Amino acid sequence: MDVEYDVIVLGTGLTECILSGLLSVDGKKVLHMDRNDYYGAESASLNLTQFYSKFRPGESVPDHLGRDRDWNIDLIPKFMMANGEIVRFLTHTDVTRYLEFKQIAGSYVYSGKKVSKVPANASEALSSPLMGILEKRRMRNFMLWVEAYKDEDPKTHQNIDINTMTMTDVYNKFGLAKGTQEFIGHAMALHLDDTYLTNPARDTVEKVRLYAASVLRYGKSPYIYPLYGLGDLPQAFARLSAVYGGTYMLDKDVKELVYNENGQVIGVKAGDEVVHAKMVICDPSYAPSKVRKIGSVVRAICLLTHPIPNTNDSDSCQIVVPQNQIGRKHDIYVACVSDAHMVCPKGYYLAIVSTIVETNNPAEEISEGLKLLGPIQDKFVHVSPLEEPIEDGTKDNVYISRSYDATSHFETVCDDVHDIWRRITGGPLVLKKREADDVNAA
Repeated sequence: MDVEYDVIVLGTGLTECILSGLLSVDGKKVLHMDRNDYYGAESASLNLTQFYSKFRPGESVPDHLGRDRDWNIDLIPKFMMANGEIVRFLTHTDVTRYLEFKQIAGSYVYSGKKVSKVPANASEALSSPLMGILEKRRMRNFMLWVEAYKDEDPKTHQNIDINTMTMTDVYNKFGLAKGTQEFIGHAMALHLDDTYLTNPARDTVEKVRLYAASVLRYGKSPYIYPLYGLGDLPQAFARLSAVYGGTYMLDKDVKELVYNENGQVIGVKAGDEVVHAKMVICDPSYAPSKVRKIGSVVRAICLLTHPIPNTNDSDSCQIVVPQNQIGRKHDIYVACVSDAHMVCPKGYYLAIVSTIVETNNPAEEISEGLKLLGPIQDKFVHVSPLEEPIEDGTKDNVYISRSYDATSHFETVCDDVHDIWRRITGGPLVLKKREADDVNAA
């Protein structure tokens, strides 16, 4: 290949495919390669044959599970906040034309040894079983304040400066109890741990507003999910890149990155040839010497034949199990989808339980999440490393994404896309606004 590309992207994970699509739209000449023969890398959706080949090699697929093509099993399940950043990526790039979406039926939190619906606005706060009567009023006042808050109108601030006051200060101002703080911070703002409590309140307030606005958009829950699984998302961005001149090559034997005498990347060796480019974007597996392991994620993919108990017989849901409820440092996330989302045959449900590993017995760490599922037909447990780049990539022009975390939503993936874009271009990624109805969810 004599062509020199502006960018070579390695790995077809969602982060890489979004960047590939955005850079192609921006006029860059992009070559995108993956060692796998399917799209999605770690964020793929697999059929039964691919799934068993990955997790139980040599074992034949049980006949009772039905047809291969009826299954699209996410390796890393994540839901999309209806008003969230991932939807802005989709609408900005017009990728929605390749996808169909369905609502996730419910958003729940585990509190006081029970699963309860997360109140998303002031009126739901009044009917929530999570709080007593007085606490419901305090929660309602907090939600009304969040919904009304406008930077330019001091009358809506109630003497609260969200840029300087911590979230703990704000909670105390409204007199909210620890349990209420917990589901606001973890099930609505979706913080990974409690460090947010000592940070300025703006970030949390904006995340709670996003949650509430996302619920208002479709009702039921703030989340939507693509029919046929998440593996269609990377493919949709791949199509976008191709429309703008991007070139895709799957099943390529990518051997190594190639550098000049100054230590800057000049291309990639694939098979016996070197393809030249000015920069490389890749997931951690393509540049193992340039990343550090910061932890591990344990995930259990479970096959069920019933909805998760205590979720209103929902065909899909998210449950957040806050760390303090079970004496952990990290939350446990439960994501459930079903045949309604075209990911499994009728009568089946796919539930995935995940968390950050804290001990030498990862499988045991998700036991509290597994208990919420009821009878499990089959379970596939795997542990993945959590890796991040050691450097920002500006010296050698190699820009590496972070591993996918344990959360069951896309907000942290979008943060990574913004971070890599800023490192590449030196400026923020600005997405144009489109009409809200560009994403249609059933």
